[in-house]
Amino acid sequence: MPSATVTAARTSEVAAKVAAVRAWLAEADLPGVVLSRPGSLAWIGAGLTDPIERGAAFGLAWAVITPDRAVVVTTDVESPRLSDELDVEALGFELRTAPWHEPDGLLALSETIASAPRASIAADGQPGFGIDTERTLIGLRLTLVEAEIARLRDMALEATSAVETALHGWHAGERDLDLAGRVAAGLESAGIFAACLIVGGDERVARFRHPVAVGDPIKRLAMVVVVGARAGLHVALTRFAAAGTSPDFDDVHARCRMVEARILDALHPGTTYGSVTEAIAGAYDAIGEPGAWRDHYQGGPIGYQQREFEIAPGQNQSPWWTRQVAAGDAVAYNPSLAGGGKIEDTFLVTDDGPELLTQSDDWPTVASTLSSGQVIARPAILQLTR
Repeated sequence: MPSATVTAARTSEVAAKVAAVRAWLAEADLPGVVLSRPGSLAWIGAGLTDPIERGAAFGLAWAVITPDRAVVVTTDVESPRLSDELDVEALGFELRTAPWHEPDGLLALSETIASAPRASIAADGQPGFGIDTERTLIGLRLTLVEAEIARLRDMALEATSAVETALHGWHAGERDLDLAGRVAAGLESAGIFAACLIVGGDERVARFRHPVAVGDPIKRLAMVVVVGARAGLHVALTRFAAAGTSPDFDDVHARCRMVEARILDALHPGTTYGSVTEAIAGAYDAIGEPGAWRDHYQGGPIGYQQREFEIAPGQNQSPWWTRQVAAGDAVAYNPSLAGGGKIEDTFLVTDDGPELLTQSDDWPTVASTLSSGQVIARPAILQLTR
């Protein structure tokens, strides 16, 4: 009898994804594919995660999909919990186990399941298999289904709350490490793993794009950057708080919002990610900062990785350049400028314009009007008086 964690909707989601993978296997004439990255397992398993080594490139549970089998393979250490608490079998998978101490145990077990030598089996970058098909898998999962969108919306609200609550509690002189600890505690209490957590302040924000916490007191300006992960999905956001006025920083922050508005203007179903990327370059040109996109990563589609892919202006040979933007794609672009300017949130592409996911009712905002007439509330700098 499936537990409450396995619903008909989840099993239906798993079945649809397994069917999509099998259709691709048939087209590519492959005996099977191994999904060994945590994001890959979470995608095929409708949120199935086994986060023993959080942040590791490859997990201790893999999904092996063949034309007639869908199997989760793991070690004998992990299998009891995968069966009892994660209900792997109730989701529609077989569960097979290899001894933890057996060299290449999961590789050999995958070969047996696929009835093929590992050189002919596809995988998502797992060393030892002969065919790297990670790009194909990213393409299959890039546009989220409704159940995934619902999970992403819920996590986005909770991640935003954790970040903003911590900054509301910040006071001038608090160490960056202590602020980071409160952000992490808020995330963890919601079951969210901080795949990226950057907290810095004052002149370090102006000097470095990634001012990770080092134990310094933050006296005037605090920045928190988070990429949170839950059930395999990711959301990203950045927030600032200031003690007192900061006119120079207000200006650079406003100019980042101008860049972002042009990116969001370009982001609509049917266009290509290459067109969106060229809009990034044009946006920096428009504010008098030509080429400033070279100074920092600009972001892109987000989902089962912090960024599913990232391309820069001019990279028109990338396979993602001609990928069409679709309703259901999640994106997180993060334009930035020298001097500490940065803006970042997670949006969902819809037919009616970008939907802001990382939002709350407890943060100051500035209206950003797109060329379509859509008005989006963008985060301002929280001004604290204490």
